[in-house]
Amino acid sequence: MPNAPRDTGWFKSTYSAPASDDCVECRITADHGVGVRDSKNPGGGSLSVDSTAWSRFLAHLKAE
Repeated sequence: MPNAPRDTGWFKSTYSAPASDDCVECRITADHGVGVRDSKNPGGGSLSVDSTAWSRFLAHLKAE
């Protein structure tokens, strides 16, 4: 039986300063998408992106 997808919890980039709240947090969601939110306002809502769009976004950032 395959493992069921699960939410991973919110995390920051390893490039972020540990005590900094000036960053974006992400999480992998149960539907294989990605959630994105502002670390300064975690209760202010989040953006959901499908995994294909997220992969393209990261590839674009890495190409810059």
